[in-house]
Amino acid sequence: MSTTGTTGHEAACPGGARQARETTDRLLRAATRSGAHLIAEAALLVQGWAVLADPIAGAVYSTPAAAAADGVHAAADPHGHPYCLQRPAAGAVLVLAPGPTVSPERAARVATTTAALLDVRGQRAAELRGEQMRLHTTLVRLLLAGHTTAVADTLGGNRLTHVTVYRLTGADVPTAHQVLWRAVRPSLTPHADACTLMGRLDGELVVAELHRGGDDGRVLRLVSRVSERHHLLAGMAGPLPLAEMPTAHSDAAAARHSATPDRRVVPADAVGTSRLTPLLPTAPYARWAGAVLRPLTPAHQHLLLVWLRTGSKPRAAAALGLSAGTVRARIRELSRLLRADLEDATVRAHLLLALRAPADDSGSENGNGTARLETLPTGLLDTDAARSWAVGLVGGLEPHLRIALTCWLGHHARTAPAAAELHVHRTTLANWLTQCADHLAQNLDDATVRAEIHLALRATRTGPDDPAALPRRGGRTYRRL
Repeated sequence: MSTTGTTGHEAACPGGARQARETTDRLLRAATRSGAHLIAEAALLVQGWAVLADPIAGAVYSTPAAAAADGVHAAADPHGHPYCLQRPAAGAVLVLAPGPTVSPERAARVATTTAALLDVRGQRAAELRGEQMRLHTTLVRLLLAGHTTAVADTLGGNRLTHVTVYRLTGADVPTAHQVLWRAVRPSLTPHADACTLMGRLDGELVVAELHRGGDDGRVLRLVSRVSERHHLLAGMAGPLPLAEMPTAHSDAAAARHSATPDRRVVPADAVGTSRLTPLLPTAPYARWAGAVLRPLTPAHQHLLLVWLRTGSKPRAAAALGLSAGTVRARIRELSRLLRADLEDATVRAHLLLALRAPADDSGSENGNGTARLETLPTGLLDTDAARSWAVGLVGGLEPHLRIALTCWLGHHARTAPAAAELHVHRTTLANWLTQCADHLAQNLDDATVRAEIHLALRATRTGPDDPAALPRRGGRTYRRL
């Protein structure tokens, strides 16, 4: 059958009508196979290229593949590509670039028919989407419950060995779920190299990308775009072995608490990094941390790390999938094992420092049995490098801001008790903390940032930093020194 262009006169004659029916039949047959086949058939009929462009996913289907970028650019700037035909289709934009020998009438017919068939496919997919989403949510819950073998067998046996987890929160999570679903186009096809599961659990969107040790970054890019567009905050953890799905799940929640509108997707490993730990002498640092943490199992250490990164027991409980009472009881037990008061701000900062230390491979005891969390060994934080770091972080704070910040950190970032001890109104303290955050250029909502600021304040302390030393001039009026 010839695919050359027809004139308006030919379209009005029986031969033209027959060709129009053949065009529609070809597109219908392609649509019954897949969206990719439909786009490929449309490109063949217009003797050019065809792209279905999504504002989040980019090119959903493209024929040829090299035309994907042109199709996305044309959808974003229609006036800059007047030679292209565009039609809204299935929540995206169909872009056709017909060949020079194809008549405008034929190209318009192909574009309109293809868009209509894409809409039909989209409606059918929407009818099935609810059941598919419930299946995905069930599979995610099974992974979190430890049934990794059953899920892996369902998705392709031992080919999928690792998982990367994203946890997203925000007011627009339901809409973001629908958008991300269309962009990712998740499939449960066995023996694939990767599989993406997503479901809403307890008001948040959980995305689990299963793969063979590494991913290509596509899901991360889509999560980033969706988070930006729908004002979500997200934490990311992995890749981790599939059996460690619960760990990745809780680490992603801990990382999410460090996300901000300026940095909406935070990897879990980025939360634990700092400018301080690389400055500490490796050998004594690792020996001290190894001695301090010796009574703890890896599960104990993970619970403490999530607690310290999230900044509160209720948040840690939500991240770990436990009750707040269980987390409180376990932390009390760990306080007994560590022989330290874990409600003390300095002890917490030292514990986070220990949990982020490199492994001690020396195998030497060297008297480490006396290591305690209350104090750091000599030569660890009292070096020139550490002092320079501390001065660079908190140097230049005015006395009243320094005292207020120290008191607030001592109360674990709780404004009401800190304001009561400082004898100031909570609004006054809140304003001072805003000034501190601006001066330090740090996110004080991040629990790990607060821990390092606490260490820096102690390392640079020249006076008591006591609320009683707060500069005053008549009642609750304060002056600068």
